[in-house]
Amino acid sequence: MAKDHPDHHDAELVLRVYEMRRETVLRQSRHEVLSTLWPRSYEDVASITKPNHPLNAAYRQVTSYWEMVYGMARHGIVHADYFLESNGEGLFLFARVAPYLARIRGELSPVAFRNAEWAATETGTGRHMFEIFSARVKKALETR
Repeated sequence: MAKDHPDHHDAELVLRVYEMRRETVLRQSRHEVLSTLWPRSYEDVASITKPNHPLNAAYRQVTSYWEMVYGMARHGIVHADYFLESNGEGLFLFARVAPYLARIRGELSPVAFRNAEWAATETGTGRHMFEIFSARVKKALETR
């Protein structure tokens, strides 16, 4: 059941998620993935999922982290819009892979990005952020 209003428990979870993002390995993984993953095709996304790809471990860590934290919002553990106000980075990553989502799910994992997709489509804050991030991704890819 979704929460109608955020409370102090939501604030505690948001702070804990922030603390986790500061952990050294996760911070480095986030930097590597967000600075280098700009897919122009499904093949670009599929390549990073191969165990021998240099960014595979970082990609798995970052995507599973965001799926975990967005799952808290999807399942009503934390107020979704409040949570997304300070946790949009995963939607920026999702905006990069969203054009290939059907194929990712068909060929790699049927449940890939399900919580990120929910956050991007089923919450007001997420829809707004996803729209902004999708435009940024499109612009960035035009200049790369």
